[in-house]
Amino acid sequence: MRTFLLSLFGSITGLVLFTILFFIITFGTIGAMIASVGSDEVVTVPGEAVLVLDLTKPLPDQTVVTLFGPSGNSLIDVVQKLDAAQDDDRVKGLFIRANPYGMSPAVAEELRLSLKDFRASGKFVTVFAQGFEGTTPSNYMAVSAADTIYLQDTATFSAAGYRAEVGFYGGVMDKFDAKADFVQFHEYKSMGNIYTQETFTAPHREATLSLISSLYNTAATYTAEDRAGIETTARAKEIFEGAPYSAERALELGLVDELGHYAAAREAAKTQAGDKGKFLAISDYEIPLNIKAPVIALVGGQGAIVTGGGGAANPFSPDTMIASDKMSKAITEAAENEKVKAIIIRVDSPGGSAIASDQIWDAIIRAKAEGKPVIVSMGQYAASGGYYIAAPADKIIALPTTITGSIGVVGGKVALEGAYEKIGYNVESLSVGGDYTSVYSSDEPWTQKTRAAYRDMMEDIYVDFTGRVADGRAMPIEDVREIAKGRVWTGEQAMKNGLVDEFGGLNVAIAAAKAAAEIDADVDVRLRKFPPDPTPGEAFAELFGASVNMDKLTWADMAKHMDTPEAKIYLQMRRDLLQRQDMTLLAPIPDIK
Repeated sequence: MRTFLLSLFGSITGLVLFTILFFIITFGTIGAMIASVGSDEVVTVPGEAVLVLDLTKPLPDQTVVTLFGPSGNSLIDVVQKLDAAQDDDRVKGLFIRANPYGMSPAVAEELRLSLKDFRASGKFVTVFAQGFEGTTPSNYMAVSAADTIYLQDTATFSAAGYRAEVGFYGGVMDKFDAKADFVQFHEYKSMGNIYTQETFTAPHREATLSLISSLYNTAATYTAEDRAGIETTARAKEIFEGAPYSAERALELGLVDELGHYAAAREAAKTQAGDKGKFLAISDYEIPLNIKAPVIALVGGQGAIVTGGGGAANPFSPDTMIASDKMSKAITEAAENEKVKAIIIRVDSPGGSAIASDQIWDAIIRAKAEGKPVIVSMGQYAASGGYYIAAPADKIIALPTTITGSIGVVGGKVALEGAYEKIGYNVESLSVGGDYTSVYSSDEPWTQKTRAAYRDMMEDIYVDFTGRVADGRAMPIEDVREIAKGRVWTGEQAMKNGLVDEFGGLNVAIAAAKAAAEIDADVDVRLRKFPPDPTPGEAFAELFGASVNMDKLTWADMAKHMDTPEAKIYLQMRRDLLQRQDMTLLAPIPDIK
């Protein structure tokens, strides 16, 4: 019966996806035809340009291409464009619409660094905020270094601090007679706790409180540095802890510079640019290409780390994965390219498969053997499996608010035998071979023997992981094991533990790559993506079969590809992640607000 229901569900879902795909492709084709009419038009940069960045829209770390096309601005693109615009006399300044509710701390921090560099080149930064309504300071931290911050006079400033929320299902498991059983190396590798506990364990509480305290200290320190009159971290914390404030009070405290609406802030930025000031969306600003410049490879990866070729986790959304085959191939191709002088690997991942992480680790080792320096730039996350692939790099660059570490292993399952009995559902199983055949069963709990065998397997992964870190960081294994108990660190904390070499974002990583490749610091370089961003058609082909040609796609093709194993696997991808045996290097990252 269960197989029949799954098949029925798959058929219905497949039909729905088929219908959605038909409309997407139909309207996408019409849109492409309309767009093609003006496709020869080149967006020129006006002589007194003000770049425009809207932070109310999603800002992924790296460009994501779905069936709808590119997802819009990415953090990496914005950083690169602001860096290039520093030396562009046509660009006079930057106008930002602030995010009113919340952002990742590390995304906010890297934006702040870019704004400071942009201002240091003599250009202005004007911000309009329709309130800082969320209680996190991150969205404020992103723009606190601006020349002028406008706040709508009817809005509020509510940034008060950081809050971590963790849901626990231990009591639910008890009520439904479900048995959650997890193995962790070690006590801070707390992801399994959400299924086995009803509240924080002492190590889980300690690590989570330490994490958000570090983020809070960084946000307060930056506020004190950026806002005249606040001066000290203690004063910044005092102000945050008195929130919320009216717009008028925020102005009095020096958190903002002007009160006014969007139109007034925009007009002020235009006037500051000059008599002929014009706005240009940052997405339309093209970085001049210098084909003679030395090449540095940029290999990007964001999302959970999985084995195989991967692709978009969902063809209709910007969710992505780091696929071990794809990323390993990109690193290898960059290493073998004679024009590439160094490789930057941008990691934005909470972890994933131990096997996949090790495959990428091997590609980095082979790239270094080819004589190519490898620099890792950490984004908002580079934890657990994300740190595994960073460990062998020649240099690791992280932001103080990057979430990293989590060197440890966790795995287990929830056995639903008791819950099934409550509702009258029965699962009968037959097996041949050893006792271990039942280890991943969602019905039966572990026996003492199978749990011991599973624990031995997990310990092997832990030994490999800590060994990779010890080798990559040139640290005694005893020192690694002392900090490798599964604890998540901020970049600031990781620096103290020897897990990070330098603070900074992408621009600092580029400088480190130039130094490692013996390229003069004042020489411009060309970042080349490995692999290049796919087209929407390639994104479709990657998910549903490499033989798809979007220009010649027919109904028969769509039906055929919706019936492929890849499409069917996708329909089941949202099943419980913990039931997958290779997903063992995931960081226990709380929901931080």
